[in-house]
Amino acid sequence: MMPDTEWSIKGREFIHCNCAYGCPCQFNARPTKGNCYAIGFIEIDEGHHGETQLDGLKLGMIVRWPGAIHEGGGEIVPIVDERASDDQRDALLRIMSGEDTEPGATFFQVFSTTFEKVHEPVFTRMEVEIDPETRSARVNVPGLVVARGEPILNPVTNQEHRARINLPHGFEYDLCEVGRGWGETKGPIALSLEDSHAHFARLHMTGTGVVH
Repeated sequence: MMPDTEWSIKGREFIHCNCAYGCPCQFNARPTKGNCYAIGFIEIDEGHHGETQLDGLKLGMIVRWPGAIHEGGGEIVPIVDERASDDQRDALLRIMSGEDTEPGATFFQVFSTTFEKVHEPVFTRMEVEIDPETRSARVNVPGLVVARGEPILNPVTNQEHRARINLPHGFEYDLCEVGRGWGETKGPIALSLEDSHAHFARLHMTGTGVVH
């Protein structure tokens, strides 16, 4: 089934969850602690949904599942840049909810099938800085999310450790840099994540999947 509206986003992504460094979910193994708590943010460098331009906008999510993601029962708080116009808000929410997307083509679409509850989207100011090359990120969504991502450090030398994950057939990224993160969230899904998995990637995603 081809998407009703063609869309594309290129940008930078920061995902931070409660798994151990590397996140076994990336390898189809069960999450480290048996459940999945995570935040995710994207800075869109270039993007569109139909005729609606999305350049420069930001989006995010707070998500929680009681077990492995594919087992369902999850919930999400979608977060959208307050600078987005009504058309841009609608476009971003359609992308995030898996609409206008082939089944299984993106992590947005796959995740959407696992949510038992979708909380009201939050339209707010978002301070987001993501640099995949240096494995660093800073997020501040006032009253909702404070998070940061950093490189993993070698426990002996204290030097930065670099590791990558390449998923040639992945539905989220082609190549990501692995790091660690800290995050606190408030609101409908309150999380506290400390020194656990984070990854940083340059995204190129469309309604038919990741551009590899």
